[in-house]
Amino acid sequence: MKVGAGGTAHEMAIHLDGVICTLGDKVALDIDSLGIAVGERVAIVGHNGAGKSTLLRLLSGFARPERGVVSVLGQRLPSQSSSQSLTSLRCEVGQVLQGLHLVQRLSALDNVLIGALGRLSGWRTWLRWHRPEDIAEAEAALREVGLLAKADLRVDRLSGGERQKVAIARMLMQRARLILADEPTAALDPQAAAEVCALLARAAQGQHGTTLISVVHNPSLLPMLADRVIGLRQGCIVFDLPVDQVDDACLLSLYRTEPRNVMAQAVCSHDLIAEPA
Repeated sequence: MKVGAGGTAHEMAIHLDGVICTLGDKVALDIDSLGIAVGERVAIVGHNGAGKSTLLRLLSGFARPERGVVSVLGQRLPSQSSSQSLTSLRCEVGQVLQGLHLVQRLSALDNVLIGALGRLSGWRTWLRWHRPEDIAEAEAALREVGLLAKADLRVDRLSGGERQKVAIARMLMQRARLILADEPTAALDPQAAAEVCALLARAAQGQHGTTLISVVHNPSLLPMLADRVIGLRQGCIVFDLPVDQVDDACLLSLYRTEPRNVMAQAVCSHDLIAEPA
């Protein structure tokens, strides 16, 4: 097992200690120690099946470790978490997933308003009754991502990049303390990908103390999304470095079991590591 950057649970937004997580008979995660401080921007990289998405599921309470300690935003998971406290924690964890989980038949504005449901009482949740101030906040979130003009359009009429921006606006509406982004630029063209990365980074900076953890496949996006990069291979941490210290050799250490042509496409070009703006 490899050791990541540590720290005390009191200082950390995320603290893992001696964590093993399995999927069937396979060990998906095997992490001695990992600490992520409040307000950090961290990227997770690695080959398919390295444990990246499992780590995000663990941090959102949707996966359980076989053993070890997982603490998220000061709350230990899962042994000391009731169903109610886990629900409360998830209200503070914003997720931007590949599938987006938008309601296709609803407008962009209505999808963003879903981000406020954790703050509403039961009957307002069922009726989707929103206060004027909630609507104003949702409109401000859409303005922040550049989609206010399309607030009334159903999301199934939006482009892929626009839908991803709606998901980010919904996360802004949630007022999350922790943002988990699982390949947020998958299937987007380079311009749309850069816009989404900039929005995520700005969202983390704009909300006081918000921590951003992103799963990233394209190394050229790392400087846009992260100050720190954690490399996973077969569920273990291979490296944990500042983004400006991550080079081709680091990335190749994650993909060395992949076919040569796949590695070349993924990480071999020196142009893949962009200089910070």
